Amino acid sequence: MQFIDQAEVEVEAGSGGDGIVAFRREKYVPAGGPSGGNGGNGGSVVLVAAENLQTLLDFRYAHRFQAENGSRGGPNNRTGASGSDRIIEVPCGTVIYDAETNELLGDLIVPGQTLCVAAGGKGGLGNKYFLSNRNRAPEYALPGLPGEKRLLRLELKLLAEVGIIGLPNAGKSTLIAALSAARPKVADYPFTTLIPNLGVVRKPTGDGTVFADIPGLIAGAHQGAGLGHDFLRHIERTRVLLHLVDVTAADPVTDYQTIQQELHAYGRGLPDRPQILALNKIDAIDEDTLRAISQKLTQHHGSNPYLISAATHQGLEPLLQYIWSVLDTVDTPQQVT
Repeated sequence: MQFIDQAEVEVEAGSGGDGIVAFRREKYVPAGGPSGGNGGNGGSVVLVAAENLQTLLDFRYAHRFQAENGSRGGPNNRTGASGSDRIIEVPCGTVIYDAETNELLGDLIVPGQTLCVAAGGKGGLGNKYFLSNRNRAPEYALPGLPGEKRLLRLELKLLAEVGIIGLPNAGKSTLIAALSAARPKVADYPFTTLIPNLGVVRKPTGDGTVFADIPGLIAGAHQGAGLGHDFLRHIERTRVLLHLVDVTAADPVTDYQTIQQELHAYGRGLPDRPQILALNKIDAIDEDTLRAISQKLTQHHGSNPYLISAATHQGLEPLLQYIWSVLDTVDTPQQVT
């Protein structure tokens, strides 16, 4: 399945039905009077969060959605039928903006949560409504009002509690495969991972915690370099960041600083997010080199990093135990506009 996390769609609510001009003309009713009914209201366009969707792929092929118009009023004071709402399902975690004004319209997180993005037009009034002591036979009615039109920008931000960050080839995909049932593509060249991968990691209590492998972060990611600009948004919702550093890289300290600089440049609360540092691939270097790298990164990070090997599962259990303890004390971050 192709992963699409941005889309633009045009929505149009239904127009209200017209009111009508009508008069009662019945036998033995010499002064029947006006009887034109009101038009029905137009249908609205409503977005609903669906748990079974993980991508905005459907909106690559369908760009325009329209609700049903209301029916015109009828004689004998009959109100026209209201138009049906147009219900559009989106993945949980979808943020909705007005594409023309950049106004935040809503953020659908909880399954079943709804948002009306275009209100239907009100039905017009029939001539019965205008009956008064001064006007016993009004010969006019009002047309229905048009429904709202909007161009929307949809952005999907993954709902994960732990975001795994790091430079390409740090071992993020290998780690999420080791911790969960996710099976992302793994290879020894940069940018193997082109889309975020999600994996559910089970706590000792049996509850599931969603981990997200965020790909493509490199120097300049916040400005659009590499793939990071497209995927930095996916860690905005995470409660904890797990920063993975490859100890076999040419300069692990510089790699660590590169990611930290990108988080600060992107902002939106990410630099203040609780962050756990883990040094990966410890099975591939000698102990003296590992000790020297660990000491340097401890000075930069402020606390001792966890030493792990995602490939051999070494050190994963202590790391998970610490992640669970941090999650128990951290609140869910607020939506940043």
